[in-house]
Amino acid sequence: MPHIRFILVLLSIMTVNSYSAAQPVIWNIKTIDNARLKPTEASKKAIREASKDLDIELVAITDKPMTPPSGDKHDYMSIGRYWWPNPETSDGLPYIRKDGVVNPEIDKLDRVPLAKFTRNVYTLSLAYYLTGDEKYASKAVENLRMWFMDKKTKMNPNMNFGQTIPGHNEGKGRGEGVLDTYSFVEMLEGVELLKSSKEFTKSDRKALTDWFSTYLDWLLTSEIGQEETSAKNNHGVAYDVQIVRYALFVGKNDIARKYIDEFPEKRLFKQIEPNGAQPLELARTTAFGYSVFNLTHFLDMAAMAKSMDIDLFDQTSSDGRSITKAIEFLLPYLGKSQEDFPYKQIKDWEKVQTAFCWILLRADNFLKKPAYKEAYSQYLPVNGTDNNYILY
Repeated sequence: MPHIRFILVLLSIMTVNSYSAAQPVIWNIKTIDNARLKPTEASKKAIREASKDLDIELVAITDKPMTPPSGDKHDYMSIGRYWWPNPETSDGLPYIRKDGVVNPEIDKLDRVPLAKFTRNVYTLSLAYYLTGDEKYASKAVENLRMWFMDKKTKMNPNMNFGQTIPGHNEGKGRGEGVLDTYSFVEMLEGVELLKSSKEFTKSDRKALTDWFSTYLDWLLTSEIGQEETSAKNNHGVAYDVQIVRYALFVGKNDIARKYIDEFPEKRLFKQIEPNGAQPLELARTTAFGYSVFNLTHFLDMAAMAKSMDIDLFDQTSSDGRSITKAIEFLLPYLGKSQEDFPYKQIKDWEKVQTAFCWILLRADNFLKKPAYKEAYSQYLPVNGTDNNYILY
């Protein structure tokens, strides 16, 4: 019996060590490890979804039907989400804006393929970590190579044609297009889980690091990147989150720390009112949704700051502006009807209510507030299958 116990302990230590390289900075590695050691309904579903992803052939960025003005299909290209053909002109140009109403033309270019690719990599990476089965890692790495490494199919590290608007700006991209790559943030969390895989080679890691290092430089120095950093709403926050995540990934911690240190004065205190309102998000036709969307960015930044021993939740302006105050501004509307919300929310009321519950759960990980736990526990399923049960 002692020998058996010794072997079991040794195997346990070897298993822990094999996964010790995984260091996500936004996801909660403790809850992921718990799901690996003691499978849950959510982890079982995640593995089933990843098994389906094994057979999916993703669309490469070079497969799009249109060519950007650069003449290079390796350049990412998308159309502004809320811009539509002009009904008063024969050719529909210039496009006009309908806030909150998505133009289905966005499906024609690179936005949807990029979203599917990043989701695919993170799903497969998570399944690999949960099971230890290399088949998931192998497929994830195959897809990473297609988008970032293969000379025939890889994406150029820029967003020069992101969220273009037909009939405007000579087909060039806008600062808003940088938001399209926010899904890389989540994808890189998945990449962290691949580090123990033999399929994810040193050359793969170097190539991926080189790509993101170049993209980081583009974000910091390009005209479009500078346009986005000047954004005063959720776009500016999302830009900062991307800078910090990519800087941490490529080992430029000095850049990450600089943006985190500047974040309270530059973003939090300028976007959140003393009562917790986010005026620029509340002005939208989906005000609750955009307020929650921006809070998601705030929490992503707070998680990365925590990985560097910086507490953003403790940052409060002299007149009371803080992440906590922004959460508490929305809390009275949880579980209420859309009519009770004094701002516009033209669609997806139930969906954004659920998204807010996840904000409360994530914030509770930082603050341990009974009121938060009571609220999200009431509205989230006890035995839910959402991936967030694993990740946070």
